[in-house]
Amino acid sequence: MKLRKPAPLFPGDTLAVVAPGSPASDVARLRAGLARLEALGFRVEVGRAAWKRRGYLAGTDEERADDLNAFLRRSDVKALVCVRGGYGALRLLPRLDYEAARRHPKLLVGYSDVTALHLAFLAKAGWPGLSGPMAAVEWADLDAASERLFLELARGAAPSPLLGPSGETLHPVRPGAAEGPLIGGNLAVLTRLVGAPFLPSLRGAILFLEEVGEAPYRIDGMLAHLRLSGHLDGLGGLVLGGFTACEPPPGRPSLSLDAVFHDYFHDAPYPVARGLVYGHFPVKNTLPVGVRARLSVEAETAALSLLEPVVAPDARARPPG
Repeated sequence: MKLRKPAPLFPGDTLAVVAPGSPASDVARLRAGLARLEALGFRVEVGRAAWKRRGYLAGTDEERADDLNAFLRRSDVKALVCVRGGYGALRLLPRLDYEAARRHPKLLVGYSDVTALHLAFLAKAGWPGLSGPMAAVEWADLDAASERLFLELARGAAPSPLLGPSGETLHPVRPGAAEGPLIGGNLAVLTRLVGAPFLPSLRGAILFLEEVGEAPYRIDGMLAHLRLSGHLDGLGGLVLGGFTACEPPPGRPSLSLDAVFHDYFHDAPYPVARGLVYGHFPVKNTLPVGVRARLSVEAETAALSLLEPVVAPDARARPPG
C-alpha cells in the first residue's frame, strides 16, 4: 500500500487530544497528561468530547466524530493523541472524513480500542501511526524510557532491532525471517474488523498482537476467527506482546495461554516470536503501524527491526540524542 506519512513531531507543533471511545477514568490524570505534553513544548488543543460522558462513551457518536473530523481537516494539526481506549472507536469508522485524512496526514497516537482507528486510517487513507501512550493513561506519569522511545519514533527513528524500554529482546517461537508491513494492535478489536472494509490486508504483514482481561478460551476463539477467515494463513510473521490478566478463571478447566498459542503457531509457515514489551502495562514500547519491518527468528534469538520511519523526511529532523 502507498503510505501518506505525516511530518515528524517537534516542539511547537500542534497536537489535538481526542476521545474517540471512552472518557477519561480520572479527569485529574487527563489534565496531568495535557500538562506533560505542553511541558515537552507542544501546543495542545483538546476536543470537546474529551470532557463529555455518556455511559462508557465520551459523548455521542456524532460529537466524537465531529471532533475527529474537525481536526482531520486542519493542516496545522500534526498529531491526534487519544485520551484513552475503552470502547467506542468502532462506532465512528463510517462517519470519518477519510478524504480529509488523505489530504492532511497526521500522526495518530493511541492503542487498545484505538486499534480500530489505526487500521481504518491505514486501509482508507494510507496513514501509518504510532500505537503508543495516551493522554489520560500514560502521559500523566510516563516513565523516561517509554517517553524517549516514543519521541525517537515520532521524530523519524527506525530502530534495528527494536528493543524494549529496558533493552528487552524477543523470545523465539518459530524460526524464519520475513519482511512486510508491521500491522496489529489489540486482538479483540482487530478481530471485530474481519469482514468490514476497514481492515487492511494482512497478506505478507508482520502481525503484532496484545490483549487484556480475556480468558484463554476467548483468545482461542479470536484466533480461530482469524484462521477461519484466512487472515492467519498469509501472514509474513507474528509477534506476540502482552496478554495481561488473561489467566484461566479459577476453579474451571482451561487450557493455558501457552497451550493456546502452541496449538495455533507451533507449526506456522512463518516466523513467530513472543515477549514484545507492548500492551496494557505502564512501561512499554511504542510501535509503528503500517511501516515495513523485518522479523528474524533463530533457535536462540529473535529480533524485530524497522526498515523505515513512521514519519516523512523533514528538514528539522535530526538523529535522536
